[in-house]
Amino acid sequence: MVADDVGVTERLWRYPVKSTGGERLRSAEVDLRGLVGDRLYAVRDADGRLGSGKNTRRFRRMAGLLHLSSRFPGGTAEPPELLDTDGHVVDDPTAFLRAYLGRDDVELAREGKVSHFDQLPISVLTTATLDWIRREVPDVPVDERRFRPNLLVRTPPGTPPFVEDEWIGRKGSFGDTLCVEFQRSSERCVMTNQAQHDLPQAPGVLKAIAAAHDNRLDVLATVLTPGTVRVGDPLVLC
Repeated sequence: MVADDVGVTERLWRYPVKSTGGERLRSAEVDLRGLVGDRLYAVRDADGRLGSGKNTRRFRRMAGLLHLSSRFPGGTAEPPELLDTDGHVVDDPTAFLRAYLGRDDVELAREGKVSHFDQLPISVLTTATLDWIRREVPDVPVDERRFRPNLLVRTPPGTPPFVEDEWIGRKGSFGDTLCVEFQRSSERCVMTNQAQHDLPQAPGVLKAIAAAHDNRLDVLATVLTPGTVRVGDPLVLC
């Protein structure tokens, strides 16, 4: 199959604590699990369910998590720092979360045998798709943080929205070493609508995705060959 240069890595995101705001990176190490440190921690309750914006068998809705953020100081030294709604590092994450959420059964927990990922480890979104959403929902601010991708890929002018669908079943390389295989797209939920930091509540976002693309957005990948991905790396399909 002929190699196909489809875009350039424009932004990189890692989310050290699941369902909180993430950290924007210039480069990231990627192993077979995904971006090193991504969703490695989560807010976990006494039933073992993970804090989220939705309720399922695995997740429990904990309102307000998206207004917090997390980061690894100095690389991926553990544990990550948890930042409050004003961007200040909290001294005791578990104590803070219990007070903030009004629950005495939650803790900041590291991933064990069960993965913290909703689906697959790498999420990629294109600017072509993101720009389409902005046109469909012009009255609210929309950027990639609503969709929590790991990589935002800048695609050439004229690229159609949802071009990510065309990558499913193909392999892609970023930079010199990292190779992934694109598997499927994400089914979106109410988290895309929820307010976070400077992004307001926006129910029209999920409605637009549901009407045009069966509630699906981005492309998910598994890692075939670990490596480093950097802002500016081309994405080459093969």
